Amino acid sequence: MSQRSDKVEKDVNASTANKLLVICVDRDNDVGEKAGIVTPVIGRDACIEAAQRLALEDPEDADSNSIFSAIKTYEDLVSKGYQVEVVTVAGVKDRGVQADEKILSETRKVLDKFSANGAVIVSDGEDDESVIPVIQNVLPVVSVQRVVMKVSRSVEYSYAVFGKYLKMIAYDSRYSKFFLGVPGILLLIGGVASVFGITTEIFAVLVSILGGAFLIRAFDIDRVWSSWSKPTPMGFIRMFTMVAGILLILSSVPAGVASIDPELAEADTTFVAKITDQVIIGQFVAGVLPILWTGLGAIFAGTLLSNWIGGVPRQISDILRIIVLIALYPTIYQFTNIMISDVSSFTLIPPLLGGLAATLVSATILFKKYRKHKDQEMVSD
Repeated sequence: MSQRSDKVEKDVNASTANKLLVICVDRDNDVGEKAGIVTPVIGRDACIEAAQRLALEDPEDADSNSIFSAIKTYEDLVSKGYQVEVVTVAGVKDRGVQADEKILSETRKVLDKFSANGAVIVSDGEDDESVIPVIQNVLPVVSVQRVVMKVSRSVEYSYAVFGKYLKMIAYDSRYSKFFLGVPGILLLIGGVASVFGITTEIFAVLVSILGGAFLIRAFDIDRVWSSWSKPTPMGFIRMFTMVAGILLILSSVPAGVASIDPELAEADTTFVAKITDQVIIGQFVAGVLPILWTGLGAIFAGTLLSNWIGGVPRQISDILRIIVLIALYPTIYQFTNIMISDVSSFTLIPPLLGGLAATLVSATILFKKYRKHKDQEMVSD
């Protein structure tokens, strides 16, 4: 602990205060939340007991060291002939205005028992020191002392931690296959390319491999695939429905192209004019929609089924996903009719309102059923 007692002595000697209150501030109330101690804690022996109990509950908490530092400051001032009392005041867990009000109230309560004319604030950081203006409303603050914890052998400790992570990268397969495997592949390909003099062509391959590795790791594709491909009923269901859904989604594109009127497709216009033509877009979407929605439904249904078999409590969101998919179909279908037949846009409102109503009613029923099931589980427990 670094306590700067020389600064305390200098500030106190320069002041006119002769009855000092050493206040240890715990704004987030660790002493109460962790050790169950009611504040304010008044007196040397009571503060020692509070610090010991907090240190036993959480040895890594810096507030116990702040209390010990306040006691040390109290003893230094007593040895210099001052009338001193040491106290620990605390706020609330969430800090904020309520914490400051509680600290102010506890300080006033202490002053009713010990009429000090100066305060020495002891804290372990800027957050606790933010209450200094609050305490100054009732008592002049003659000194502020911050407690800073020293980390023993910091350089050696840093080297030990660094060496531990290097060992994990080298020997732990979870990390080595990315941090060593990918660079190893790149270096090997680069070396072979240098021997055969094809460095220009191989550069594109190296960049593609590196980009693919980054994408796989960034979106957890490897973990998702491993969970799908596990030899379990859930894994097989997800794998089948995912592959089937992707194939259906891909096959919806040629189905959409085939649904376009050949006369419009063969018209002597530019490619940009074709892809921006309202009727062509409507016919394409109308052809894509059934197969595309079937593919998405297969994926969503597979997720629902695998979660239901595996007992994963996500059936509500899975069912709602399928309901929303079904509810959106009439709206998008009517949109294609508007694009193709040039009917009024107001015809889009009924299917839109119907889909919204179906979604809201389904969500309400499912959530009520879920809460009822949860209540029954709580009663049975």
